[in-house]
Amino acid sequence: MTQSTLMLRAMLPKLDAMVCEFLEEDIPHFDLAGAVVGEGVQRANIYAKASLCLAGVPFAEAILKYCDCTVTWNVEEGTEVTVQKGEKVVLGVATGPVNRLLQAERTVLEVLTRASACATVARQAKQAVDAVGWQGLVAGTRKTTPGRFRLVEKYALLVAGVDTHRYSLSNMVMLKDNHIDACGGIAETVRRTRKVAGFATKIEVECRSVADAYEACTAGADVVMLDNFGAAEVGKAAQELKAKHPHIIIEISGGITPASVADFVREAAAVDVVSMGCLTQGVPSVDISMKIAK
Repeated sequence: MTQSTLMLRAMLPKLDAMVCEFLEEDIPHFDLAGAVVGEGVQRANIYAKASLCLAGVPFAEAILKYCDCTVTWNVEEGTEVTVQKGEKVVLGVATGPVNRLLQAERTVLEVLTRASACATVARQAKQAVDAVGWQGLVAGTRKTTPGRFRLVEKYALLVAGVDTHRYSLSNMVMLKDNHIDACGGIAETVRRTRKVAGFATKIEVECRSVADAYEACTAGADVVMLDNFGAAEVGKAAQELKAKHPHIIIEISGGITPASVADFVREAAAVDVVSMGCLTQGVPSVDISMKIAK
């Protein structure tokens, strides 16, 4: 059983509520066009019109099920689909009353295109670090779409084979520059945080310098983030930190992309996590369509 399947099973109680919310937003009252096409059973092909890593399948299935339709997939989720220019690949075939297929269409496509876009970029990042033999984790960030759609994007990261990072402010405490500036320094901020977080919650500190990182380690942080460090300096800084604080988890972040990530981790074996907001924020769209079979 894949990690993404396990995650989805854990959130199944919310899946139906998500689908209902998505469709109620799209169909708040009447579907007048649906009355025109009728209820005859038809098929609709779901096409990839550009290369992508397919993700979002369970959400699409749930939307179609809610609309009394079924879907058969030709491509397994997580598969990288190559599409030549001007061509298209049938990802799956949905079947059901034609008015219900068309009611589901836009929401199905929103989920598949967004999830597949995130998974495609995340897979590229994972392949880039694998190519240089780095053994750490590629992760997303909390830079996601607000509301329930955050779960779709986090799920897509799992499909791509990368880490989701924290889901919300309630998971792990991350003390960023604003927290530290508001409290008057790293040591005091960590001390206050440990009082309310207890022993069961990890504390991460965003560090703007190596000195910040040493202060965070000494103060009792579990994770230090080397934020906006250059590719040339991050490896040495991480190695020195690990030598003195071997228990600490070291994360790097800030302006890192799939195109540049290999430069950051190639000589950075001491780095445990590289997080990238670009895996869910500003991700280029992928082209997926759904057409009634003629």
